[in-house]
Amino acid sequence: MKVSKQDVLDAAKGMLDKGLVAGTAGNVSGRLDADHVCLTPSSVPYETMTLDDLVVTDLEGNVVEGTRGPTSEKALHLACYRRYPEIGGVIHSHAAYATMFALVHEPVPAIIEEVVVYLGGDIPICEYRPTGSDELGEEVASKLVDRSAAIVANHGIVTMGNCPDKALHNAELVERTAMIVWGARALGTPVPLPAKTNENMAGVYKMFRENPDL
Repeated sequence: MKVSKQDVLDAAKGMLDKGLVAGTAGNVSGRLDADHVCLTPSSVPYETMTLDDLVVTDLEGNVVEGTRGPTSEKALHLACYRRYPEIGGVIHSHAAYATMFALVHEPVPAIIEEVVVYLGGDIPICEYRPTGSDELGEEVASKLVDRSAAIVANHGIVTMGNCPDKALHNAELVERTAMIVWGARALGTPVPLPAKTNENMAGVYKMFRENPDL
């Protein structure tokens, strides 16, 4: 799927509109072609962000277009693109309920079918690594082999998709699921999906992950 700068900007503004971030927190990127990625800039409000604010880098993080500095979390985004050529969009956000799970270092369980279909299963928790570091990028990427979302310890979440809009959809799904699980645990003990259902739904996820144009 062809990704444009406008797709990145739309996802960034959508991330704010949907309450997944506040202020200038979080960041969005999209793969423009095999060698270049468009990223949101550092410390620019989403309300006023324009196409001219976006930054294009190569897969090693060298800026090739744009006058601003790329997001401080560029290593996280680029590690995902280098490792997974099928991926076209990455979002890092600080969604409130999902970040609760990040603070207690606990995965978000896939107790809803759509979580398995779109994200691959339980949303794993990453080991803590310093913000903005290459080590954090590699740790997050390592958790996304068969998932499209991961919980970043003491920080937030990362989601991927074949385009920025799909990554945004997945971020919304993580946050909604975290909220539902949190509420369900207040009522009692959530009942997991049957193993066969998980297996079947995981097959659907695998098909879409391996064929991003479907």
